[in-house]
Amino acid sequence: MRVCLMIEGQEGVTWDQWRALAATAEAAGFEALFRSDHYMSLDGVAGNGSLDAWSTLNALAALTSTLRLGTLVSPATFRHPSVLAREVVTADHVSGGRVELGLGAGWHEGEHRAFGFPFETVKDRFDRFEEQLEIVHRSWGAEPFDFSGRNYRLEQADPLPEPLQQPHPNLIVGGSAKRRGAALAARWADEYNTVYATADECRERRERIAAACRDAGREPIRFSLMTAFAVTGDHATRLLEGRGEAPEAWITGSPGEIVERLRALEQAGVERVMLQHLLHDDLEVLELIGREVIPALR
Repeated sequence: MRVCLMIEGQEGVTWDQWRALAATAEAAGFEALFRSDHYMSLDGVAGNGSLDAWSTLNALAALTSTLRLGTLVSPATFRHPSVLAREVVTADHVSGGRVELGLGAGWHEGEHRAFGFPFETVKDRFDRFEEQLEIVHRSWGAEPFDFSGRNYRLEQADPLPEPLQQPHPNLIVGGSAKRRGAALAARWADEYNTVYATADECRERRERIAAACRDAGREPIRFSLMTAFAVTGDHATRLLEGRGEAPEAWITGSPGEIVERLRALEQAGVERVMLQHLLHDDLEVLELIGREVIPALR
């Protein structure tokens, strides 16, 4: 089980906080730092905003040396796929080959309306997403290509430079392993990420992804989980204030209990976990995870 950090950047995370989070995560032994890609607060907190996701990751890439960096996830509705593919390649070069891309269809209608992004039907957004997956994937290849779809048309595209990572940066698709999403992941992705799932739900969803991969003639792709965590003590007290009990899928308890929860998830097929850190000003709990949880899972 490999442990990553997930930060909800739209909840007012400042540049100084990003630098501190990345430095602490790298020193603590987290494999990767992922961030959301939203334009406005999802918690509805007045004054919370978001620095641009890929600008932030490019800047952090220059300040770190071992920590992997990525989005979880970038909406297909926010950027032209050629722009997104090049942004990822730029971060890949800046980081020396440590970047990953999570790509999704986009779901939050409010921020699309507020900032002028198209918000179509679910089917239309998935159609756009499918085209983006193919264009991004092929943009990272060595051969020029054409593409003609309903949303995008490319003629003799030959994006250079190529990514440092070969054959390409890790491409993540996520969701609850429903039929169309699973099929798209099986065709184009290197990893499937599900969210807020129990061990039993992870086992079921992983099997659906494995079945989709078999149908596509591939070996099963990596399966991961993004979920929140609460460590017994001040961290849990602050985090759960006003929330009541933690949801069942959250990983909670003492460091030892968190290790046991993660081992159970590993038995269910989860290969790495993205721990959603909702108190982004709390660096001490990340250091605690680095001391007492990550080493126990190696």
